[in-house]
Amino acid sequence: MKKGVSFLVAVALMALASSLAAAFDPSPLQDTCVAIPEPENAVFVNGKFCKNPNLTVAEDFFFQGLNIPGNTANRVGSNVTTGTLLVGFVTSNPQNRFISKVLNKGDVFVFPIGLIHFQFNIGHTNAVAIAALNSQNPGVITIANAVFGSNPPINPDFLARAFQLDKKVVEYLQARF
Repeated sequence: MKKGVSFLVAVALMALASSLAAAFDPSPLQDTCVAIPEPENAVFVNGKFCKNPNLTVAEDFFFQGLNIPGNTANRVGSNVTTGTLLVGFVTSNPQNRFISKVLNKGDVFVFPIGLIHFQFNIGHTNAVAIAALNSQNPGVITIANAVFGSNPPINPDFLARAFQLDKKVVEYLQARF
């Protein structure tokens, strides 16, 4: 009798454990991995030959030519229409390198996952851009809102020290959010 109960408990625990699943975006080991054909000039990460991160430039994340007519039987009908955008991102510590590029009609720019980035219309007309997010939880985190507008507020002494600001400036910023 005890063996039967033990067996049922074991089966129930296995069924419960197998019904749980963990799904998440893997954390990258580095900010970027630009493919490079010459292994002697590369950094080897995760089985891939990557360009040295200190040598990456905006052109590594840029493609020009989506405005050139392609297959007219495109059922999705996706295209880039108008405008001029300044786009960019900042790599993580310790370099905090700023990489930016001006995009025009038909241009594409890839933002590495998890990095602070922006898009800004610098043209004199409206700009239209297509965004595709590669995440299980795509969305927007506005840095200033998250830091200075948190609820409850982050201690102004902490923020003043972290951002090397006067405490009154931090309190002013928190009051704005």
